[in-house]
Amino acid sequence: MSDTLSEFSVVTELPVQWGDQDAFQHVNNTVYLRWCESGRIDYLMRTGLDGPTEQNPIGPILAAIHCNFRSPVTYPDRVRIGTRITRLGRSSVIMEHVIVSQSQQAVVADATSTLVVYDYRSQSSQPIPQAFRDAIVKIEGNVV
Repeated sequence: MSDTLSEFSVVTELPVQWGDQDAFQHVNNTVYLRWCESGRIDYLMRTGLDGPTEQNPIGPILAAIHCNFRSPVTYPDRVRIGTRITRLGRSSVIMEHVIVSQSQQAVVADATSTLVVYDYRSQSSQPIPQAFRDAIVKIEGNVV
């Protein structure tokens, strides 16, 4: 599985919590989306566009997410979330995630997120700031 994760620029490791399981005794599907969120935030913190502030109202907003559930996860386990940006648009980016179970040594889910650069004050999308583009290129290399 290290080969799969080696393709991703940012890898976040998290424990599976007992409370992540649902009545069917496997991790609830909403938790997979939270794992993607953790990977997304970890990635964005490295770029400097991790959220709006009073001084700068520009930050990312999640526009869409799609997740393919491949295998159920149960407690105890640890997951590693690989995250990368695969497309830079005018005001949006496409982010890919892969979730790998340590105990299964397998990909248990993969997801794609669309993030929009957003002005929280004017409530409108904004062009991707050059500093954010530069940070992504530094992390990823060339991105389409």
